[in-house]
Amino acid sequence: MKRKAIVLLLGLCVLLSFSACKPKNQSAGVEREGMPPYVSIRVEVFNRGGEIDPVNNNWTNWIKEKALEDENIGVTFVAVPRTDEVPALNNYMAAGDPPDICYTYSTELVNSFRDMGGLYDLSPYTSTLLTDLNEFLGPDMMLPGRRLIERGKDRNTGEIFYIPARRIFTGRYNTFIRKDWLDKLGLPLPSTTQEFYEALKAFKEKDPGNVGKDRVLPYSVTRDAYLRFANMLESYIDPNISDKDRWIGTVAERSFLLPGYKEGVRELNKWYHEGLIDPDFPLHITDMDVENLVKSGVVGVYVGNYEMPYRGSTSNQVLAMLQQNVPGAELVPCDPFTDADGVTTKYCYDAAGMYIFVPKYSKNPEAAMRYLNWLSKPENRLFLQLGQEGISYDLVDGIPKAKLVEGPWAMVSPQNIDYVLISNGLLLETPERTNMANALSYMVDPQLIIMSNEIAMRNARPMPVVPVTLTAAGPYTRDLQDKGNRLIAESIMCPPENFDRVWDNGINDWLNSGARVIMEERAAKYIAP
Repeated sequence: MKRKAIVLLLGLCVLLSFSACKPKNQSAGVEREGMPPYVSIRVEVFNRGGEIDPVNNNWTNWIKEKALEDENIGVTFVAVPRTDEVPALNNYMAAGDPPDICYTYSTELVNSFRDMGGLYDLSPYTSTLLTDLNEFLGPDMMLPGRRLIERGKDRNTGEIFYIPARRIFTGRYNTFIRKDWLDKLGLPLPSTTQEFYEALKAFKEKDPGNVGKDRVLPYSVTRDAYLRFANMLESYIDPNISDKDRWIGTVAERSFLLPGYKEGVRELNKWYHEGLIDPDFPLHITDMDVENLVKSGVVGVYVGNYEMPYRGSTSNQVLAMLQQNVPGAELVPCDPFTDADGVTTKYCYDAAGMYIFVPKYSKNPEAAMRYLNWLSKPENRLFLQLGQEGISYDLVDGIPKAKLVEGPWAMVSPQNIDYVLISNGLLLETPERTNMANALSYMVDPQLIIMSNEIAMRNARPMPVVPVTLTAAGPYTRDLQDKGNRLIAESIMCPPENFDRVWDNGINDWLNSGARVIMEERAAKYIAP
């Protein structure tokens, strides 16, 4: 019965896709019987630097036509650079001209806008205009007794200034290693930090890829080293630290102050001076900088989102391009970083993904809410995530399997997550079908995706969620993030004999630049979830 239901629903999506793309007789501003008055809204969309215009393509045209037909809402998209989302949104707010619907991954940015009085309170809409969205988001598994739509609810006032997207797959980062290099050296996939270190040394000393010992890069990452080395560094944190201390000591989304973290950085300093880490990592600004090196065949290990090398088509996928340049190359996830208890502990995300908000500059907040609710309806959400049967996907045992699409219906981001902003990932009626549909949405062996997700979630836990309103971080966050990035890079690259001085001085400066104030507020406001 469930299989029939989803087949019928997907069939409805296809029917809607063709009907919604037909020319419409109504025009902007025309009153329509039984419909609210026409209004227009502007909606943020990430510009990821690809070849497809994110504000003008078949998908945006479909959204505009369908939202106009269903809700009498005119939609215009506003591109925001993914790599500079925070400064871009700050600039829009400063100019008084932000989109009606904005989203970001930065809680500090949302809190800053809230504290300046720049956001609408969305609590009046959660049980009125957002009923479908509320149902889709479901319960908040981190805060028993609450709904996910209420994640940002102020305990004292009841106000809600953001609504989280629902993250279907919560795996964070994976470490990807050249298995063909390991095989050539007779080494297994590393399962401990020491085995991983030995593999890096072997890559450096024996050059199994025959790329030249002066060219081989055992371990390459981008300049946001605190993220790319996260699984390794966080494995050094005392596994017995309480959730309270973990939450209080995590400042600006960085774990620098937690016990043990410094020793992880010290180990990276050792690896760097042994030639195991790409010496140019501070110069690699974007993922593409490292991915191009991986594709060329000179990198032994790199880090990315849990399935990063398998995204895209044969013309831009990291694994496919690597195999074009190096036939027989294998790039697989590994899980080597063990904590003091010998467990490959790591962080994962929790179900709250992006933070969606409506700036006070918006003249149509209710239309913005109606649009979000419209997105959450299955027929709209699933069409945007899947596309048209026979063009974007085929059904395999009732489960959609993605097809290679490089024409006008090519997606700007995986499963159009930048347009389906209320959902990061495809949700079907059971976890098993959801997992298989996710695996079938990539142009690789589905088992690679299943394995990547399993490894990213093995021994993983999300950061503690504490339902309190924080205000101290706003004026300090950007400076702390910039100083933190420099501190990690300098501590990894400095002479080993200077490591303690560089790290300790940097941490003192970090504390005096606002981290101490933030920690004091977190300590004062902490309550058990």
